[in-house]
Amino acid sequence: MPRVKRSVPSRARRKKVLKAAKGFRGASSKLFCSAAVAVDRSRAYAYRDRKVRKREFRRLWITRINAAAREHGMSYSRFMGAMQKAGIELDRKILADMAVNDPAAFARIAEMARA
Repeated sequence: MPRVKRSVPSRARRKKVLKAAKGFRGASSKLFCSAAVAVDRSRAYAYRDRKVRKREFRRLWITRINAAAREHGMSYSRFMGAMQKAGIELDRKILADMAVNDPAAFARIAEMARA
């Protein structure tokens, strides 16, 4: 049976890991062992934080809507409840954008919700 030389796949694997670790600080971008650990960790954080980003944006939108609703004499929960009763189907992202960029439109929506 012929001898198997494994240098090419090994080198390819190491190059792939070091390429993924480009830009990391110190040994994490230079040494294979440190780079492999750092790349694994960074991928785990990236996976986790794609979900966390959605939570954080929702929190931001709720905070903005709450601030705008309080300017019109309602708390966030009363505003959202009134919107639901009024049959206004706008999501939090759009409402938060209106609260920041188009306060007049948000005021009209707040009046519709109150009525």
